[in-house]
Amino acid sequence: MQFSSDNWAGAHPRIAEALTRHASGFAAAYGLSDLDRKVEAKFNDIFEREVAVFFVGTGTAANSLAMAALGRPGGVAFCHREAHLIEDEGGAPQFLGGGIRLEPVDGKLGKIDPQDLDAAIRRFPPEFVHAGQPMAASISQSTEIGTVYEAAEIEAVVETCRRHGLPLHMDGARFANAMTALGQSPAEMTWRRGVDILSFGATKNGCWCAEVLVVFDPQKAADLPFLRKRSAHLFSKSRFISAQLEAYFEDDLWIETAAHANAMAAELQSVIEAADNTRLAWRSQANEVFAILDRDRFAAMIEKGAQFYEWKTPRFAAELVGDNEIITRLVTGFATTPEHVRDFAALLQET
Repeated sequence: MQFSSDNWAGAHPRIAEALTRHASGFAAAYGLSDLDRKVEAKFNDIFEREVAVFFVGTGTAANSLAMAALGRPGGVAFCHREAHLIEDEGGAPQFLGGGIRLEPVDGKLGKIDPQDLDAAIRRFPPEFVHAGQPMAASISQSTEIGTVYEAAEIEAVVETCRRHGLPLHMDGARFANAMTALGQSPAEMTWRRGVDILSFGATKNGCWCAEVLVVFDPQKAADLPFLRKRSAHLFSKSRFISAQLEAYFEDDLWIETAAHANAMAAELQSVIEAADNTRLAWRSQANEVFAILDRDRFAAMIEKGAQFYEWKTPRFAAELVGDNEIITRLVTGFATTPEHVRDFAALLQET
C-alpha cells in the first residue's frame, strides 16, 4: 500500500532496459551524441514545432533555470500560493535566478485566479524601483493538489500575462498525467494556449532521472546553455537522460503509464468516497488523491502498513477540515496495482 509519492517507484522496465542497452560503447559527451539529437528532434515532433530542448537531472533544476532564463533585475515571478515552485524548491529558483522574488497568488483548487494575478502584478508599478519589476508567471500542470487547468483557464492566465508583457512558465512535473486527463496534445496544452517555457517532467512517470526544459521560441534560449552549465546540470554522459526519454516516448509508453496512474487514482477516489468516516477533500483529475481522515484513523492505518502523508491544508480548504481531522495525500504511479488499491480499501474498513 505504497501511496507516498510517484518518486518512490523505480524505473519502468522498458526505461531500465534502455539504460542498459546504451551503457556500452562510446558516444559524444555533453549532449552532442546521435541519441541526444534524435531525442531533441522527437520533442519537435511531439510539440509540432521547432523547440529548444535542455536536458537536466531534476525538476528543481528545470524550474529554477526557467526562472533564471526569464529573470530581470529585481525580478518578481508570480505563482500559486501552494505551488511547488514557492513551497518545495528550497530557495533554488531564487538562488539560480540571481535573487529573484516569488510572489504568491491565490486561487481555488490550486489554480491561479487571473484577477488575483492581475492585482498582484499591479502591486509592482514600473516607476517604483524599490519594489522590483514583474518578470514572469508560472502555473503547475497538473497542480500541486491534483487538479488540472482547462484550456480556457490557461488562456485566461495568459491574457493577464500578456496585458502586463510577461511570459508564462508551466511546471509540468506531472505533464503526462495532466495531458492524459484532458485528452489534449502537448501542443494544445502549451504553446497553442500561450505558454512560453515548459519544465517537462518524466521522472515521476517511469523514468529514473529525466527532466527537460523546453523553450517554445528557440531564439529566446540563447543564454540557457550557459545558465545550465553554471548550475552544474550539463551532464557529460547526457545520453543516459536521452536513453530514458527515447524509451519513454517509444510506442507512447509515457501516455500508457500516465493513463494507468490516473486510472488507479480514480479507483482510489471511489474507494475513499465509499468508505465511512472518510471523504475526499476535493476531486482530483490526475494521479494525486486528497482525503480527509480522522487523525487517529490515519495513525492506525500507518501503523498497519499503509504509506501516505499528512498534507498541509491549503488556504482555500481551511473550512473543510474539522476538529481532529487532517488532509492526507495519496499518490499513484506506473507501479501502482489494483491490489494496492484493494488492500487500502480493506484497511479503511478495518480501522
